[in-house]
Amino acid sequence: MTEHWRKSSHSGGPSDPACVELAELPEGIGIRDSKNPHHGRLTLPPAAFGTLVRQIKEDALDHPS
Repeated sequence: MTEHWRKSSHSGGPSDPACVELAELPEGIGIRDSKNPHHGRLTLPPAAFGTLVRQIKEDALDHPS
């Protein structure tokens, strides 16, 4: 299966340091840094990915100081 990565629609362009790509993988939803795509990825089960997205939208995650 070929991985098809999609850049976030909220990307700020080439100068945005916080841009991610997503892919639907056999083992779950893959998340990787678009600027370093060959340096690993985080893979979450679909339910956990849905929870993460909901928490991001609700600004319910802890932010570093």
